[in-house]
Amino acid sequence: MASLYISPHLDDFRSLMALVAAEFCPSRPCTLIEDPPASLALCSRPSLVLGSGGGEVLSGASAVAWYLASQGKRIGSNAKQESQVWQWLSFADNELCPVLCSHAEMMRVLNVLDKNLEPRTFLVGNSLTLADIAVATAALLPFKYALEPSNRRTLTNVTRWFLTCVNQPQFVKVLGQISLCEKMVPVTPKPSIAPVPATEAQLKKEAKNREKLEKFQQKKKMEEKKKQEKKLAKPEKKDLEVISYDVPTPPGEKKDVLSPLPDSYSPQYVEAAWYSWWEKQGYFKPEYGVRLVSVSRIPLHLGHALTNAIQDCLTRWHRMRGETTLWNPGCDHAGIATQVVVEKKLMRERGLSRHDLGRDQFIQEVWKWKNEGGDRIYHQLKKLGSSLDWDRACFTMDPKLSNAVQEAFIRLHEDGVIYRSKRLVNWSCTLNSAISDIEVDKKELTGRTLLPVPGYKDKVEFGVLISFSYKIEGSDEEVIVATTRIETMLGDSAVAVHHADPRYQHLKGKMVLHPFCDRMMPIVFDEFVDINFGTGAVKITPAHDHNDYEVGNRHNLAFINILDENGLLINVPAPFLVQYTPTTSSPVLNVSVFLLPSHSKDIVEPLLKPQWYVDCADMGKQAADSVREGRLKIIPDHHHKTWFNWLDNIRDWCISRQLWWGHRIPAYFVTVNDPSVTPGEDMDGHYWVSGRTGEEARDKAAKRFNVSTDKITLRQDEDVLDTWFSSGIFPFSIFGWPNEDLSVFYPGTLLETGHDILFFWVARMVMMGLKLTGKLPFKEVYLHAVVRDAHGRKMSKSLGNVIDPLDVITGISLEGLYTQLQDCNLEPVEVEKAKQGQQSDYPTGIPECGTDALRFTLCAYTSQGRDINMDVNRILGYRNFCNKLWNAVKFAMRTLGGNFVPSEKRVRRWILSRLCTAVGLCNAGFQAYDFPAITTAIYNFWLYELCDIYLVSLFVYSGSQSQAVVCRQTLFTCLETGLRLLAPIMPFVGEELYQRLPRRRSQDDRSSIHVTPYPETEVTVRRCLWWSSSLQIQTLSLSQTIQPIPATGAVPEGCAVAIASDRCTVHLMLKGLIDLEKEVAKLTMKKGELEKTMDKLRKKMDKSDYKEKVLVKVQDLDVEKLRQSQTELEKATEAIDNYKRMV
Repeated sequence: MASLYISPHLDDFRSLMALVAAEFCPSRPCTLIEDPPASLALCSRPSLVLGSGGGEVLSGASAVAWYLASQGKRIGSNAKQESQVWQWLSFADNELCPVLCSHAEMMRVLNVLDKNLEPRTFLVGNSLTLADIAVATAALLPFKYALEPSNRRTLTNVTRWFLTCVNQPQFVKVLGQISLCEKMVPVTPKPSIAPVPATEAQLKKEAKNREKLEKFQQKKKMEEKKKQEKKLAKPEKKDLEVISYDVPTPPGEKKDVLSPLPDSYSPQYVEAAWYSWWEKQGYFKPEYGVRLVSVSRIPLHLGHALTNAIQDCLTRWHRMRGETTLWNPGCDHAGIATQVVVEKKLMRERGLSRHDLGRDQFIQEVWKWKNEGGDRIYHQLKKLGSSLDWDRACFTMDPKLSNAVQEAFIRLHEDGVIYRSKRLVNWSCTLNSAISDIEVDKKELTGRTLLPVPGYKDKVEFGVLISFSYKIEGSDEEVIVATTRIETMLGDSAVAVHHADPRYQHLKGKMVLHPFCDRMMPIVFDEFVDINFGTGAVKITPAHDHNDYEVGNRHNLAFINILDENGLLINVPAPFLVQYTPTTSSPVLNVSVFLLPSHSKDIVEPLLKPQWYVDCADMGKQAADSVREGRLKIIPDHHHKTWFNWLDNIRDWCISRQLWWGHRIPAYFVTVNDPSVTPGEDMDGHYWVSGRTGEEARDKAAKRFNVSTDKITLRQDEDVLDTWFSSGIFPFSIFGWPNEDLSVFYPGTLLETGHDILFFWVARMVMMGLKLTGKLPFKEVYLHAVVRDAHGRKMSKSLGNVIDPLDVITGISLEGLYTQLQDCNLEPVEVEKAKQGQQSDYPTGIPECGTDALRFTLCAYTSQGRDINMDVNRILGYRNFCNKLWNAVKFAMRTLGGNFVPSEKRVRRWILSRLCTAVGLCNAGFQAYDFPAITTAIYNFWLYELCDIYLVSLFVYSGSQSQAVVCRQTLFTCLETGLRLLAPIMPFVGEELYQRLPRRRSQDDRSSIHVTPYPETEVTVRRCLWWSSSLQIQTLSLSQTIQPIPATGAVPEGCAVAIASDRCTVHLMLKGLIDLEKEVAKLTMKKGELEKTMDKLRKKMDKSDYKEKVLVKVQDLDVEKLRQSQTELEKATEAIDNYKRMV
């Protein structure tokens, strides 16, 4: 038998920890307080002697407690939990115990503990472990002597957890009943002991430390002083100048372009008047194009600035290429979201619910709200420069689209694709409606968690695992089960165990007795049960759990519904029937994995309800195959895996919603007034018919039941269709399907949208298009990333980080942002939280950035395969780029002169080769949807090549008159082509500056930049730098002379070498002027770096999974980088050889 030696001190936490741990042991050690035998040589207590007569010895509190707790299986269930237990042991010993003498420090540490315990019942896992034993025994002294009631109120989670621990039987055996502190008794300090005089060496050391500290403090003061001086010397930033366009211009008339350009760029000036003129001129019409090539269509949701920036860029690019391009605006009715918003608005402003108004009047209120909100959406789109064909604008509740929705339902119902069934659905008790599987957020809890629930004043406890037992019929034996939803035990109809579990083989065919409902329930054997979880036995509630529903069907169990549509208990014994009130503080809601509707944020209850479903098996297979076979292209292709995974495992789609706003289902329940026909039930699809009118439905019903129409009574379904049903047929419903010809614009070419609605919308459009028209609705799907805030958080009104594009375009003060929050449907607590977020992110508000800068930023951010962290400062940076464009064009126009006439003659210069490269990169970028490549090419050409090199060289140019003419013609070509290059991304500044340029004769009829041809690289400019730009290179490099060396020519001896790139090498004549050994060392170092780079690349490319895991685009870049590095290495080697010959 083991012996445990402990300290005689009653409050020694280390000994108490070991004693409590020992209580959990199957074989408890003998506890001893006397001194151990000298032969054991124990140096600390507690110590544990294993075996009798002095066996193996464990010494130290942590080692002893760990051994004892491990015997009682209290150290965690896996390696991760064991590590967490060790962390808490260290916390108790090294962080909590040392601060018990300082009340302030102790409270600080306990507050940390309190935060950790907020979502948990115990420190590690779902049961008590050594972590709880160690920290609870360490916290014993504070709770007994120092923590007064006021302190405990601030430490609610710690107090709850501590009382849970010390009331466990094992704790009570060791500690007895604990009395908590009511008032802290001050400790009388002991008389001070005279300090021991320091030695001479200690005094010297202290003096040296003081000297170091003084020097350090002086240094800090000097640094601070320099910072302040630098801050004072730094000139204050000027506010961005806002210039207005004040020339009276009626809407639709062309803007005045004869008056001089303002001194600086101002979005308010540049963006005025252009949009209405473009619209009136018909530039957004598909008929304006030259030839019919493709159709580009927008997604249904129009509120997203990123979506519209990308779509408009693509639309304008296709249009400038002469392709007939349609961008069709549309808006869905957003059934759930809209109804929630309007209901909250009604309650807040008038204190009314939708039921107070009635269905018809409530729908009128929704239409009123929609008309107000819809106008704002369209205003946003126009401010963003979206070149939409507004004459084709449509809304899913419009008559044309509503007829298409009705027709789609009826055809699918007649084909048997839509059917009626009673199944388990996700039910929102707040909305009183079914919710789709993909419209709920799954939340997993690791332990006890307090969460807000609509309708309850206080937060509700979730995630607590509760165990209870069912008694076996005719026996004293019990089966223990555990659940986090204890209330659902009232609807249990069986207990399930695994068929291979040896513990329960003797219970085959047995029944258990329900303790409250006088119900006998079978014990069923099913593979669904995890043999290693808990006791290996689980309760089965088929009517309120999706997994249990499947088990119930397999074993023909009873489906007992115990919840109504409001989440209240029904069909249960009287003591459990509790009346709901909004102030109820502790409802019975304990779940560890639960679902939250995306819109209402209440708790989803699985309920058995008859609903309408779409059979998706065949349609899902066709949609998946269209991508597998290459008929539909999804970009970027890493979304393929998600696409296939969802469609290959697709479940039938519940399309009915118990709402008032939406398309009412054109289905009718049939009652036959004939005794020969058996009355039907709501869930029986045979008693439901669909029809375009009541008369058509009546005729169908009479035919089905073989009776006259006067014996038929119809009741139309009150439910509406899921919004995504009408959105799914949007690509062809907008063109008048099924009544009008679709051949002109259907199918389309491109769908551009966010990857977050791949299943909600994209997959359903593909399925519905194939089913109802036999064609894919589009050939390509480009999925952009999700926009997040600068900190990487998802946009949320409650966080205050939702950025309205109009606020970025026009600018807004912090107070203006606060005012907008008052118009949102946020609770007062959420408003305050949002204000704090806005104060942190935009302390001075958002400056005016303009549409062009916003669009350019969004395109520059859109890297395929990652989310976008949107920083307003980055947008401001691109506003400055617009100003650079502005100033460059102004300077260039002065250089050209007032009498300049553009020539048709093509001038071949170096700058044109750079322009040609930029044109090629932009066209390739548009074709590959590589928007960062487009913005980078435009930015680099304008800023680094045109402004920094070519315009600067014009300052120092002093050639002949004929050469000056050549320079001006070249400059004009760069300006005019460069503006056309950026016009799809920056439409306003592109138009404003283009209108100020003279025209070539071939473009006299081009009234707008947006109907000019987009630049193409038909002729590649390849000229030697010597012939095209020798003067500029000589000037900019401060060289006396420059000489070209042909590719096959010999390099003069005595030259230093600089490798500019794999295509360009500079040789500088330095013979007799430099240290050759130094140059060789430099090149050798460069050579070594190149060899390392190449070796690293080769290793990366030689990996077995490189071809499968790395994107094709990245593989191409790696190959090109390896080639460039090889070329540079060869040049470096050659240069080293040249230097060595000079020595």
